[in-house]
Amino acid sequence: MVVFSGEEANRAAANMRSNSTNSSSNHHHLREDKTESPDSRFNQTLRSVQGLLKGRSIPGKVLLTRRSDPLDDSSWQDRSPKYERSLSENDTGPSDQMDKSTEEDDKGPFKPSTHENLNKSKSSTSDVHSTPKEVQKSTIGARATDSARVMKFTKELSGTTVILERLRELAWSGIPPYMRPTVWKLLLGYAPTNSDRREGVLRRKRLEYLDCVAQFYDIPDTERTDEEISMLRQIAVDCPRTVPDVSFFQQAQVQKSMERILYTWAIRHPASGYVQGINDLVTPFLVVFLSEYLEGSADNWSLSDLSPEKISYLEADCYWCLTKLLDGMQDHYTFAQPGIQRLVFKLKELVRRIDEPVSRHMEEQGLEFLQFAFRWFNCLLIREIPFHLVTRLWDTYLAEGDALPDFLVYIFASFLLTWSDKLQKLEFQEMVMFLQHLPTENWTHLELEMVLSRAFMWHSMFNSSPSHLAS
Repeated sequence: MVVFSGEEANRAAANMRSNSTNSSSNHHHLREDKTESPDSRFNQTLRSVQGLLKGRSIPGKVLLTRRSDPLDDSSWQDRSPKYERSLSENDTGPSDQMDKSTEEDDKGPFKPSTHENLNKSKSSTSDVHSTPKEVQKSTIGARATDSARVMKFTKELSGTTVILERLRELAWSGIPPYMRPTVWKLLLGYAPTNSDRREGVLRRKRLEYLDCVAQFYDIPDTERTDEEISMLRQIAVDCPRTVPDVSFFQQAQVQKSMERILYTWAIRHPASGYVQGINDLVTPFLVVFLSEYLEGSADNWSLSDLSPEKISYLEADCYWCLTKLLDGMQDHYTFAQPGIQRLVFKLKELVRRIDEPVSRHMEEQGLEFLQFAFRWFNCLLIREIPFHLVTRLWDTYLAEGDALPDFLVYIFASFLLTWSDKLQKLEFQEMVMFLQHLPTENWTHLELEMVLSRAFMWHSMFNSSPSHLAS
């Protein structure tokens, strides 16, 4: 049995450090062809899912077809990450005892505890969503110490120099909403940790953004290349489609701000240019940074209530934070999106280790992980969960820092295996449609915290305790 100390558990989420294809507009059917090579099948799947990112779900007339024959694992050795050991039979589920440390917040920030005898875990993650009492205790404990956590945030932010590592530990478990704009800017490295320099740096970066808009956006089409005109038109088409179920994003002014941000970013990052899905990544920044200027629900916000100067501040902050975020995952959005491909295969391998029954069933049905997980990585789950939960999820994303791309694998494995039992009862076409329309519309913070708790636990088991991977 391996016992984790609380300090070791808190460090586990920061251990991973890792190293951004224009989307195809054509929708392709994946043909059943037993003679085609794995590479050919893979490229067809990739083109299909890239094309489908134009909408939030699979169009009714475009249905992905199953792979006709199981792939030999050896043919993917150069793509799929290798784990030398697999989870033992008793270590494949969540801990029976959820985080008790949340009730003792004076000892440290809330994170899912992994020191409560991981070997008592259940043998299958299919039972992972049937432990509401433990999760409820965890959530209640975290809420009961909100005032203590606010005091910790206040203390960290009030010093002359912010200690980022301590701020990350606090932010991982959620940030008080009114502190979120400041904390996000700090976590992304946009705002300096030194408070004396902060105002001056932000002023300079906001002016730099305005200069970029004037140079690249506020010009006639006659001064753009054909490629730039095409890219601007695609952005103008995608902005109204972004988070269509949130009325705030349907405002013309909001869409125009998004268009300026995205086009300016794309022009300044020619290696990738604009890729469908990046439009989703602007939305959390818009909501969080607008909360500095407007009160109440986002449903009642209007950019017309802001002065042009404040709108320019808002856009600049979104632009620079988007830039900082994508700097850490550049190969997710360059040609062929190799970063996403790599993480999808890593996700497949991790699911195989954690929940072999559901992995085997998906394999037998011919379902490729690219057919659903590509969009997850491309849009960071923004299209998969209710938007009111996105900012809380992003607290954890940004707290992970450079380790985010690899930690996404654990979050998405936990997200997928929420429906382990359900998936094992579905055939190919049913699985495709289910995974494209996941029943998360009624999710609350409780379900999200459970996903993050499992992700943290599995990350700790695989990265900090090699003995847990013994076969």
